[in-house]
Amino acid sequence: MQKRDQNKLGGNVSGGASAPPAKRGRPFGSVNSNAAAVAAAVAAGTETLAPSTLLGPSLHIHTSFADQNNKRIVLALQSGLKSELTWALNTLTLLSFKEKDDMRRDSTPLAKIPGLLDALLQVIDDWRDIALPRDLVKKQRVRTLGANSSVTGFGNEFEALGSDGLRPSSSVSESTGHASKPSSRPWWLEEDGLFNLDDEGRAERQQCAVSASNILRNFSFMPENESIMALHRHTLETVFQCIEDHVTEDEELVTNALETIVNLAPLLDLRIFSSLKPSYIKITEKRAVEAIMGMLGSAVKVWHCAAAELLGRLIINPDNEPFLLPFVPQIHKRLVDLMSIPALDAQAAAVGALYNLVEVNMDCRIKLASERWAIDRLLKVIKMPHPVPEICRKAAMILESLVSEPQNRGLLLAYENAFAEILFSDGRYSDTFARILYELTSRPNNKVAAAQGVWGM
Repeated sequence: MQKRDQNKLGGNVSGGASAPPAKRGRPFGSVNSNAAAVAAAVAAGTETLAPSTLLGPSLHIHTSFADQNNKRIVLALQSGLKSELTWALNTLTLLSFKEKDDMRRDSTPLAKIPGLLDALLQVIDDWRDIALPRDLVKKQRVRTLGANSSVTGFGNEFEALGSDGLRPSSSVSESTGHASKPSSRPWWLEEDGLFNLDDEGRAERQQCAVSASNILRNFSFMPENESIMALHRHTLETVFQCIEDHVTEDEELVTNALETIVNLAPLLDLRIFSSLKPSYIKITEKRAVEAIMGMLGSAVKVWHCAAAELLGRLIINPDNEPFLLPFVPQIHKRLVDLMSIPALDAQAAAVGALYNLVEVNMDCRIKLASERWAIDRLLKVIKMPHPVPEICRKAAMILESLVSEPQNRGLLLAYENAFAEILFSDGRYSDTFARILYELTSRPNNKVAAAQGVWGM
């Protein structure tokens, strides 16, 4: 528990857990083209470029723009009209975009705009309301989208209108006494009738939902938005539902939702799902953890790496322990499997998560030591070695935590020669492995075990 307490307080003491890892940045190389242009300009002897140009592509918007258009943006999102939604989503995408090294101070804390978060989440909820076929929908929901307008602008709704701009009707006309000609598109026989969307409209709704999820992801990178979003139950329920349905949901939407949770994880308390705050989607603590486990077992590298990082951040908060501990055996098995993947980022995510998990309690340390190949793969990360020294240091610290439990010493004695080899060959971790060997062979209650380890009896 010492490591996690220091971690929560922001301490950085030797042997303790490091501060919460940095947020997931934009893909490496996203600013290469701009950097190349800057280098070419400098080499050509052009004028000195402004410092902001060296930070990559950035967008400078007048500071009063968001303040003057706050209400308009929220109303546009709530209107349900295609043109208004497109304008609002494009505007928010520009306002929320910020490069990792951007030094702008005029960024607007968009999560603090009244009603904005709920309006964005409604865009995602509207898409998820029509994303699955009818036979897969468990519970019917009341749909009020476009209730006050004849045409919302999405898809090919205009084809269902008559020449007078009104919906056709199969009822008898009062003036002629004859039945009107039915439309070629039997819209009234489809799912929910009046406001059901065609395939093109569904695709457009999906694009709007992805754009809204990208804006939420951008919000989560801004420190001023963190605490608001982490305490906003509707936000958490929506993003967890997206990753829960990762098999059928749009991949980009799932990725954005997962990265949003990873950014908010240091402040996330799973007990919010059983709190008295208004709930829009019935997500429980168990379902939330099961959704993370589904992502951890995914074959998509970006997803299982992010899920491993998410678990490592969630376990730092002791209030999340009761919900994560029942899944520890499955978590250990999957993280050990990730360490065997050649991808270096997968190894780093797995080691980082295990580093925090072994500090939870004795049971976690015993189960990890008993996990097949766990010690072998931790040693492999150190021997390879991993290109990030911090990952190697954490792997060594995990082994030191495992040997601190008397029940594990019998298992670890089989690796005594490997520990001694690293002790004499790598000075960076010699202190750690010296302590490990001391725990294995020099304790008074370990004399018999030490003899067995040295002489092979």
